[in-house]
Amino acid sequence: MKRLYYNGNIITMEGDAPKAVLTEDGIIKSAGNMEDFATTEAERINLNGNTLLPAFIDAHSHLSAYAASFVQVRLNNCTSFAEIGEAVRNFINENKITPGEWVIATGYDHTGLKEGRHPDRIFLDKICPGNPLLVQHISAHMGVFNSLAMERLGISGSGYLEEEKFVDTIKRVPQPKSLENAYKRAQEAYASYGITSVQEGMFPKELTEIYKGLQGKLKLDVTAYVEPKSGEAVYSAFPESNGKFHDGFRLGGYKIFLDGSPQARTAWLRRPYEGSSEVGKPTMTDEAVLSAMELAVKNRRQILVHCNGDRAAQQMIDCGKHFPDLSRIRPVMIHAQLLAPDQMEEIKRVGITPSFFIGHIYYWGDVHIRNLGMERASRISPGASALKREIKFTFHQDTPVTEPNMLHSVACAVNRYTSSGILLGAEERISVYQALKAVTVNAAWQYFDENIRGSIRAGKRADFVILDKNPLMVSPDKIADIKVIKTIKSDEVIFEK
Repeated sequence: MKRLYYNGNIITMEGDAPKAVLTEDGIIKSAGNMEDFATTEAERINLNGNTLLPAFIDAHSHLSAYAASFVQVRLNNCTSFAEIGEAVRNFINENKITPGEWVIATGYDHTGLKEGRHPDRIFLDKICPGNPLLVQHISAHMGVFNSLAMERLGISGSGYLEEEKFVDTIKRVPQPKSLENAYKRAQEAYASYGITSVQEGMFPKELTEIYKGLQGKLKLDVTAYVEPKSGEAVYSAFPESNGKFHDGFRLGGYKIFLDGSPQARTAWLRRPYEGSSEVGKPTMTDEAVLSAMELAVKNRRQILVHCNGDRAAQQMIDCGKHFPDLSRIRPVMIHAQLLAPDQMEEIKRVGITPSFFIGHIYYWGDVHIRNLGMERASRISPGASALKREIKFTFHQDTPVTEPNMLHSVACAVNRYTSSGILLGAEERISVYQALKAVTVNAAWQYFDENIRGSIRAGKRADFVILDKNPLMVSPDKIADIKVIKTIKSDEVIFEK
């Protein structure tokens, strides 16, 4: 099947500006002027003046956690404990949750609550006395359990856990009985934002059976990263997905965490948080980091390293220096929020690719100003600094922490305004085109997929997104308002507005 896309703005991310694109059997055949295709027999797809780009690529998120959020209590819009209680009670009533059945709520942000703190076990016991309840922070790095949940899991204390203790504990929380529809809804949501390739940013072995059941049912391409300690067990379970897609799924390498999050003041810093002597804390020893990197280099598998604070970034850099060929596996520094100017040349030499959680500027920029002071807060997600040094970088949303809204990320990079309207680091603003590269061609490169996706070029997959406006032509403050009209994967429409 041949198709010819024409009569619109075509942004190839290759530097050219063709008037039409020809595809055949899911692959881009050529791009050029309409007269080049005057005698070509193909189905004509009239863009009607809209804009065609390569489909967006998710550089880091958590598909399973996003899917689970569709069968959990959503707390993202709650502004007080009272609203959290109302949301939990409504969920139990509307879904006819029986006594003793697990209830999981996710997405609260203590910095946006009237109380200005995390809910506690006593409050959770009051709003949900008959069910084990987990209330998870929007960062996914911490949460609170009620007494019944603590009893089921055999944990003691206040009910509040963070970082590695929290992550290890929630693995033992039972999954909802049926997640297949939730995965379907999650994929549809990604597609609605123009995305065709997504990530499973931390794949514990507990997800193995779920993904066995999803084989043949994935609409999007999913790349998963496993814990080093359970990596071989997962790789053995999916031998056909070792570095290559099989039924839309592949294993891309390993994932480790070196610190927490700056909004929760658990990111590991070189200088203390404002008004405090606290600097956060590491989650892994140098020996453990070196072991994980050695495993990745030995097996020629990529490694993603969660680093928010500049001290965590330095740990990754220093450990990476022990491996002269580390760049061959394209290690990625996930979040890289506080990557400092003096660290830029170091990551370039080591071969580290930063993937910035650029939406932090909007969602938590005001919190960062309070926690870090204006000078440090203004340097979060330093896209312009990376560009000056010719360092390739990508953007992500860490979904379900935030929605996988690529155009919002582009807008954040271009405008750099917080939710209260404060301009945060004008010198780190970048152009719209460079921001688009971070979610298309650069993201493809991050995955070693630069030859198959990320731009509109002959031989690559016909993965497209059609937008109602050209992001290169609208006012920068209107970029986030652009709508996705269609998402196309291998020349087949997977979302249409």
